[in-house]
Amino acid sequence: MIKIGVFGAGHLGKIHIKLIQELKDTFELVGFYDPSDENAKLAIEQYGVERYSNLEDLMEKVDAVDIVTPTLSHFDVASKAIKSSKHVFIEKPVTETLDEAKILLNLCEEADVKVQVGHVERFNPAFLKASETIQNPMFIETHRLAQFNPRGCDVPVVLDLMIHDIDIILSVVKSNIRRISASGVAIVSDTPDICNARIEFDNGCVANLTSSRISLKNMRKSRFFQKDAYISVDFLTKELEVVKMKDLEGEPDPFDMVLELGEGKPSKLIMFDKPEIDELNAIKEELRTFAESIATNSPTRVSLHDGYSALKVATDILEKLQVNISLAQSIS
Repeated sequence: MIKIGVFGAGHLGKIHIKLIQELKDTFELVGFYDPSDENAKLAIEQYGVERYSNLEDLMEKVDAVDIVTPTLSHFDVASKAIKSSKHVFIEKPVTETLDEAKILLNLCEEADVKVQVGHVERFNPAFLKASETIQNPMFIETHRLAQFNPRGCDVPVVLDLMIHDIDIILSVVKSNIRRISASGVAIVSDTPDICNARIEFDNGCVANLTSSRISLKNMRKSRFFQKDAYISVDFLTKELEVVKMKDLEGEPDPFDMVLELGEGKPSKLIMFDKPEIDELNAIKEELRTFAESIATNSPTRVSLHDGYSALKVATDILEKLQVNISLAQSIS
């Protein structure tokens, strides 16, 4: 049984508390820490979990920490935990700055602890199923649109929403990045609320990402194009569509869909599939796999290096945005 403490009892923190309590064969929830009396009162009333008024006191009594605090405090809590030889689950983005993430990487090299970053879409059941089919994609298009919510506006939309798709893309494209371009605008907050980014890889793959937090509707959809296949993943509805092509052999069935490619080229048989998706709570699954990596001394599914890589790309996109915004202001 892994003794764990939750640091942060806001909206997402209370979800973590609930799911950790459900994983009672895996975790023993010792308590939580949150400086907000309002957050603490709700967590105690809803889940009957003990509140610790001192961060260090809770950390001393656990084997692992679950960091669900605002991003600004991620580094402080995580660095103390790693130095205290505690296993760490830390929500995305891993830290506020790249320098902080680099320090955590260095600390982890010295400490024998597991660190997992909460890029929850890796555990979305539709993406887990799609991962069985995605192989060497050459064009990727993502749309992550959200209706306006003041919660999360303290960071740019790139770190709030787009970073999910950045991590997904980096997990399936096994190539170095060659070039990044981006454009975006601030509409209701002080940082970009809409952003479009283009990532070009050395292997020729191109990813086009769009994120907005002032949309009239919610959308979380990604499309992957690869040789003889198109894969569409709806992260919101947890649905998957796969279209594959293969060379036609013999005479087609009357109901087959056939693509004629011209004289001298083999015709293609088009096959449509909408696989069944297992019901799965992605947050609960990522916490379960975190415990599994501790128990079996195996690598975490989303490593600290993965979190750093996603933050690095997000930071590069933000730098491109700032350059373009400054250029537009100088022209006007």
